[in-house]
Amino acid sequence: MTEDIKDLQAQVRSLAAQLKRLSATPAEPTEATAGEAEEGTEPEEDGWQFPPFILLLYQPDYDEELRALAEWVEGVLVPGYLGEPSADTRWCHLWTEHPVAIARLHALWLAWQELTDPATCGYSGPSTWHRDHYDPCIRELRDPGGPFAGCTKGEHQVAHRQPTLVPSAWGHE
Repeated sequence: MTEDIKDLQAQVRSLAAQLKRLSATPAEPTEATAGEAEEGTEPEEDGWQFPPFILLLYQPDYDEELRALAEWVEGVLVPGYLGEPSADTRWCHLWTEHPVAIARLHALWLAWQELTDPATCGYSGPSTWHRDHYDPCIRELRDPGGPFAGCTKGEHQVAHRQPTLVPSAWGHE
């Protein structure tokens, strides 16, 4: 229980920092950008442009990103969008054990972050998100032959191939 509370506190701190960063105007640089502004340096071209795709992350960044993704999936997606699972529309409450589901849901979440902000995409972003991202992603995940094919209400089976090493071209150091 204590670990759960500490995890929740860390998530709240992380979300507060993200909110502060996202809500800062150009006249109000965040702590992360203040040093760059003072030194007059540009972000590294070779470095990652965040947020990176979850499957390209290493520990502990992967775990942090998965926790944030789980908060969105369990707090927004599941209660707001997903109805009761059935044989035709499967869902696995242990979705974090399905690498394909993690990859698809993370991509869906990245698109949601971009397309639900009118400042970056206008007011038609949510419609685009539903049509181009949510509908195809959920169709694939909940398909009877999708990653949750072996999961039913009383049973859980992860029937996926084990991932191999990420090609070196994807790696970063």
